[in-house]
Amino acid sequence: MLKEYIKGRLPAIDEALDRFLPLTNYPSHIFEAMRYSVFAGGKRLRPILLMAAAEAVGKSGSAFINVACGMEMIHTYSLIHDDLPAMDNDDLRRGKPTNHKVFGEAVAILAGDGLLTEAFKVMLAQPNVAPEILVTVVGEIAAAAGAMGMVGGQTIDLMAEGKTIDGETLKRMHQAKTGALFKAAIRSGARLAGASGVKLAALTEYAEQFGLAFQITDDILDVVGVEEKIGKPLGSDVKNNKVTYVSLYSLEGAKKMADEAVDRAINALDDFGDEATILRDFVHYLVNRDS
Repeated sequence: MLKEYIKGRLPAIDEALDRFLPLTNYPSHIFEAMRYSVFAGGKRLRPILLMAAAEAVGKSGSAFINVACGMEMIHTYSLIHDDLPAMDNDDLRRGKPTNHKVFGEAVAILAGDGLLTEAFKVMLAQPNVAPEILVTVVGEIAAAAGAMGMVGGQTIDLMAEGKTIDGETLKRMHQAKTGALFKAAIRSGARLAGASGVKLAALTEYAEQFGLAFQITDDILDVVGVEEKIGKPLGSDVKNNKVTYVSLYSLEGAKKMADEAVDRAINALDDFGDEATILRDFVHYLVNRDS
């Protein structure tokens, strides 16, 4: 069911992204670089999670396509910058040369900057949402992407390279670096759809456990994944001297932690019915994915 759900929503997301980032804009070269990474084969997890959360509350997720696409643009900007020589120095992303390998480092930096700022223009143009709700949602997304969220988590990650950190620091780092944007996507879908306080709290707990399970599984795949499916070389965490859930807790320990996070995410949805089936399927997919 999850595959059909994703397949049914991808065309609308890609069509909207194509419309928001037209090559007819000047200078076209920067839009070419931005589009290169946006259309490089991403799973669109964040916009689809936003839609699924909205539908769990009883609204059509497709109604919030602007905010959903804005989140994908922010995520893509972060990948472009993560891959840069000054950061992770990766040559491949999703099986293709990274942005800076194709367009050069300077244009790659600008492409990331462009996607980040265009994302907020796109989100603030979301129709049919009360202004006060839209401002709250976009403000939360900004916080999730900023110095107290994704950027802060990336900073902790860089500072921790080659050092020993404890489990609590590792968890806080990934809550900010990876989990914050997942949490913002799910909470945004719920808020845009008019979720009650009780449902928003339940979806927030689900989102936190989802982000944790996702990151642990990412660390596991960096060790045991299939390079062709992941789209980048295995062992990049070891290469960059990074502490991971696997290095800290062992492979078996990390798998156990991922399973426990999945169980907590599922339990958070106890008060939801069939309308949250896709969210349940999503979290099961996490620990069984191969890329």
